[in-house]
Amino acid sequence: MSLTIGPYRFEAPLALAPMAGVTDRPFRQLCRGFGAAMTVSEMVSSKPELQHTRKSRLRRDHRGEPQPVIVQIAGADPQMMAEAARFNVDQGAQIIDINMGCPAKKVCRVAAGSALLRDEIRVGHILSAVVEAVPVPVTLKTRTGWSRQQRNLPRIARIAEDCGIAALTVHGRTREDRYEGEAEYETIRALRNGLGIPLIANGDIDSPKKARAVMDFTGADAIMIGRAAQQRPWIFRQIRHYLLTGEVLPEPGLEQRRAWLMQHLRNLYDFYGELQGLRIARKHIAWQLGRESAYRDYKMPIMTAATASEQMGLIHSLFERLDDTRLARAS
Repeated sequence: MSLTIGPYRFEAPLALAPMAGVTDRPFRQLCRGFGAAMTVSEMVSSKPELQHTRKSRLRRDHRGEPQPVIVQIAGADPQMMAEAARFNVDQGAQIIDINMGCPAKKVCRVAAGSALLRDEIRVGHILSAVVEAVPVPVTLKTRTGWSRQQRNLPRIARIAEDCGIAALTVHGRTREDRYEGEAEYETIRALRNGLGIPLIANGDIDSPKKARAVMDFTGADAIMIGRAAQQRPWIFRQIRHYLLTGEVLPEPGLEQRRAWLMQHLRNLYDFYGELQGLRIARKHIAWQLGRESAYRDYKMPIMTAATASEQMGLIHSLFERLDDTRLARAS
């Protein structure tokens, strides 16, 4: 099983969803190591005045990553989006992804992200402008509509295909739903028939069996995983193995999880610098360990650690505590 977009073939139908504040280079590399064949940058604004900020430069940093480099852009002005696409291709992007799915208020307030779904004419103008502006494949990530009363995904998909979009990713919710309720796999399935470009299904995929079921039910060419990868980035390895063999891999042991998390923390410190890396590491630690009862005793010290060595020492102690707790339960 594989996925092809333009000239690029991805060896597995598994994609990591672009998530602002999450899918930076260290996290993309982490998930690639676990089997995510396609990773997409954090969303970058099309506003030219933001292109050279430190945040934007870090979001465009793909050094050491396997090709193709995929950059997601967001905005509401067709020409500005076209210029942003050209700029990012000049910086090394090999696929441009357009965001029409973000439900965040600050994005929708400026008529970008999923807010664009209310204006199909503008959707067409943006897609055409970007496709015509760059010599690389352009993809689109969207939702099923602005609201439950305005599910216009079929028309958006038709516009996208007519404009030359190379692949379509659908988060099976409306903007109104944000991340609540259940993903609309029926809507994605209905879209599959008649769509002549690759279709990627996104939403609520949190296990190997769910991944297989969603692919089978929707007929999607690939699946994209977001929130589940925050807590269990190794989910890509488990899904990939299940798709190939039908066997469910066990959850990794504590020693494996400790080694993976420690390496990820080191990568964060190196990428951002120690001070910012410490702050960004907090959420990754909480995602992976927050459900462990012993985490409560370590949460405040981890959040207030002043150095990388202090933070990592606390993580080491926490895992030792988890070992002791589980040994006690087994005895």
